[in-house]
Amino acid sequence: MLLVRDQVRALHRLEPANRDFPAALRVAASVAVPSLVLLAAGRTDLIIYAVFGALTGMYGRAEAHQLRIRHQLQAAFVLLSGVAVGVFLSVNDLQSWWLVGVEAVLAGLGSVFADRVRLKPNGPFFGILALGACASVPTVVPWQVAMFIAAGSAAFSMLVGFGGWLRRRSWQRGVFREMPVVNAAGRRAWLLRAVRYVIAVGGAGAVGVLSGSGHPHWAMAAAAVPLAGADVLSSVRRGIHRIVGTFFGLAVTAVVILPVPWSVTGQFAGHRALLLALLVILFQFTTELFMTRHYGLAMVSFTPVILLMTQLAAPIDPEVLIFERGVETLVGALVGIFVVGVIGPTRLRTSAALALGCAGGAASSKEPAEELRT
Repeated sequence: MLLVRDQVRALHRLEPANRDFPAALRVAASVAVPSLVLLAAGRTDLIIYAVFGALTGMYGRAEAHQLRIRHQLQAAFVLLSGVAVGVFLSVNDLQSWWLVGVEAVLAGLGSVFADRVRLKPNGPFFGILALGACASVPTVVPWQVAMFIAAGSAAFSMLVGFGGWLRRRSWQRGVFREMPVVNAAGRRAWLLRAVRYVIAVGGAGAVGVLSGSGHPHWAMAAAAVPLAGADVLSSVRRGIHRIVGTFFGLAVTAVVILPVPWSVTGQFAGHRALLLALLVILFQFTTELFMTRHYGLAMVSFTPVILLMTQLAAPIDPEVLIFERGVETLVGALVGIFVVGVIGPTRLRTSAALALGCAGGAASSKEPAEELRT
């Protein structure tokens, strides 16, 4: 009973603030500038590529500048790879089972890469989210243009992330040499974690396709969320946060997009597109503001970001959009929790600890908790 009570309290516990406002401001600026440029050019339908490139700014938020730039370069590789594969699938009209198979495989590969370079936020979540989102909307410009927008946005976010060095001009020697030496146990942990991602993402996507959903990639992204937990209980909490936070986020989205009739195929009115673009920037700021303090609260803001970008890129009936987002998130998160229960993280955590232990103390004992919050 005591354990249950502690877990219930943990569901709504707000973690202490840790310089969240500057980090949120950096990410918001990274999203705002390229988005406003596209807004001024009258191409709000391309904001989706700018936002996924700008999510590079979410990585390395508490690190030294030189380490942050390295991790953001690696994160940009993950995000831009996701955008590139998604655009390729979209251009060649490879949907349904193609999307499920490709995204599941790349989720496993992305997991290994993220573990190897120790990205924070950990795991391949944002890469596979970018892949699915870009694959699900028609590519209305040459693929080179879409990639140029995403890459330019990523480069700008790295510039913003490194900009603080000009004020402090501090440099920590030896930071680049702090990568841990990983032994065979650590590599087995990476492989097992990657297998979990492939099974969870592929399984959730299969359910989405078989159900006839138009957005199975949302189920695949939601299935990846519990896998980042440090143990079974934290994985379940992440899944619950994902579900509850998404549902509240859907209510916020409904307030924005339901009052005015939308044309499924037509263009938005100019002022409507302006409002949605500005809300994407605002909601991305509040997402990052709570990302390390309470994942569920962050999802209340991040859900509108994804749905508003989708409506700007390829508008559909908003009621269908909201309904499918809710169902796919519920299905995906439950699949992810199930996979964690079947292939539990105990061996993963033990192997990882053994691997990092041979790195001479490079990793902190608090790292699993940090992974949970990110």
